[in-house]
Amino acid sequence: MTGPAPSAAGRIAPIRLIRWIRWYLREISGAADYDRHCLRHLREHPDRPVPTRRAYEAWRTRRREEHPQTRCC
Repeated sequence: MTGPAPSAAGRIAPIRLIRWIRWYLREISGAADYDRHCLRHLREHPDRPVPTRRAYEAWRTRRREEHPQTRCC
């Protein structure tokens, strides 16, 4: 005998959890920052090519070093 088929709500909850985990990991890893940068670049500079991920990371590192923020540690 098999059990009852899972309801639609039972299938949706794990999908939402997976989506949330994916979103969270992209936010803490910085992958979402690059995506937002690309969208803004396309909006503000449609005639220029989008920088590669490597170029973006180099620019971001330079900017952080040139404009340090107050940090606790």
